[in-house]
Amino acid sequence: MIRHGLHVSVLVATLVSILGAGFGYAQEAVQDDATVAKEAYNEGVAAMQQGNLETAIALFKAAIAKDPDYVDAYLNLGAVYFQAKRYDEALEQFRKVIEKNPQSVDGYANLGRVQSKLRRPAEAEESFQAALAIKPDDGTILAELGRIQYIRKNYTGAIDTFEKCHQAGNGDQTTHYYLGKAYQKGDKQTQAVAALEKALTYDADNYNVHFALGQIYLGQEKFARAATSFKAAQKAEPGKYQAAYNYAVAMESQNPDAIDANISNWNAFVRLAKNNPKAKNDIAIAEQHVKDLQERKAALEQQ
Repeated sequence: MIRHGLHVSVLVATLVSILGAGFGYAQEAVQDDATVAKEAYNEGVAAMQQGNLETAIALFKAAIAKDPDYVDAYLNLGAVYFQAKRYDEALEQFRKVIEKNPQSVDGYANLGRVQSKLRRPAEAEESFQAALAIKPDDGTILAELGRIQYIRKNYTGAIDTFEKCHQAGNGDQTTHYYLGKAYQKGDKQTQAVAALEKALTYDADNYNVHFALGQIYLGQEKFARAATSFKAAQKAEPGKYQAAYNYAVAMESQNPDAIDANISNWNAFVRLAKNNPKAKNDIAIAEQHVKDLQERKAALEQQ
């Protein structure tokens, strides 16, 4: 009986030892998978930073294979696909991020960025709104949402969003520019000018901002100011013919009797635009107008 009891005791101890070893092996395997996933992820980040996109994709996939709940790996895999312009695959990864973590601001924001790139503004707006529901004061996302609302011609929404962005202490030249354009579209010209002037404090030589200001002043028949803005736009980007055209309009509207100067301005526009097929109609109008001005000058000289 004693021997039998000892035998049972030894048997139980042996079983416990075997089971314990098995549990330790399983735990070690889990730890090894997590370690391998982390190492693959870190190598993927390094490859991504070096511009080795295909290598990064393979490494992030390897990390996910070892740890299917590795949210950051999905997030970075989506980012690499986005860089590689593989937008459908990027969408899939960012949706997985949201599936794994419904509170991921980056997941929703990046989803919105891909949808915007794919020209799905309604879906992008929804994704940005979801991101802001989690992080309401994120200046980057507010700026992106405002731009999407502007594109969708929701000017009131864009104004509210950009104002929130600025009130939160965020914003840049782009946000003030689009705010100004939204005010302009909403026929709030005073606010539009203020926003555009603010945009110029970030970069005094921005073509789009000067051109937008020129349009507003031209509409208000403030021709001298319009001419100044269009001239500044020309200086910022000399190759764009639209500013030259509007400069000629503003200068002639300001002083219609300055025939020689006006002919010179219109001819300058024609020279600039002559090789641009999109300017064909404007060139024809300008050339005819120059002829009219020359005839007017000749008639005045004969008096």
